[in-house]
Amino acid sequence: MTVRSDVVARLTGRAVSGERPLSRALAEVTLDDGRVVVVKRSGEPGAASAEAAGLRWLAAAGSVRVPAVHGHEEGWLVIDRVPQGRPGREAAVRFGRDLAALHAAGAPAFGAPPPEGPVDAYIGTAPMRNERGTDWPRWYAEQRVLPYLRRAVDEGTVRAGEAAVVERLCERLPVLAGPAESPARLHGDLWSGNVLWADDGHVRLIDPAAHGGHRETDLAMLHLFGCPHLERVLDGYQEVAPLAAGWAGRVGVHQLFPLLVHAVLFGRGYAEQALEMARSTLAG
Repeated sequence: MTVRSDVVARLTGRAVSGERPLSRALAEVTLDDGRVVVVKRSGEPGAASAEAAGLRWLAAAGSVRVPAVHGHEEGWLVIDRVPQGRPGREAAVRFGRDLAALHAAGAPAFGAPPPEGPVDAYIGTAPMRNERGTDWPRWYAEQRVLPYLRRAVDEGTVRAGEAAVVERLCERLPVLAGPAESPARLHGDLWSGNVLWADDGHVRLIDPAAHGGHRETDLAMLHLFGCPHLERVLDGYQEVAPLAAGWAGRVGVHQLFPLLVHAVLFGRGYAEQALEMARSTLAG
């Protein structure tokens, strides 16, 4: 990736002295004062502004740490680089406590975007619309599960006859959802690749799809894609904000959303996982 040095200079107030591409969309850029920042280029309209708003909203909770945002312009996002460390048990417990505090910071409604964040946002490269709702089961079905199910059916990733099992689960969400909870401030795309273990012993979160949601959704995504020392993370979380009874049995309900997003982005294998998750949840 060739970095727009003029954009980086405007956003950081420093000239660029070097760059190292990390991927087609990411680069580490050295500034003339020796600091290193990460520059991300997004091809989706509004994605950079949505990510910047999400990072700032998470930071405003004063709990989980995120890289400082220097700004965004014309699809470019500039944030601090996170010096990498190694996952550790103490850091995992600390992360769990901080994640609980982040969720407790709350949101105005289910589906509420971050302040100054767009309604039309993204999870990864998939569009994600942040329409507000007051009833979590209905909102989750209408705004997080069914849009991706319909797209997967339209694209042939899920066969038309298979969609019924997911639709049945959505109908049963008022029973399956557990006790009512207030809207939590979610990272929204909390897979292990977005959890960076820094060299100072603290976790940094990157690439949010931040919105108001159910706190168990973030935890379910950590379960789905793996997280080092996950049991210790959960120990720390429960010290601060114990989860409602039966939460472990609801993990599949909350995993349905990211699985369907992955089915849309990456194909049939994730669709099969989503369908099996729906079947097992209904059978249980």
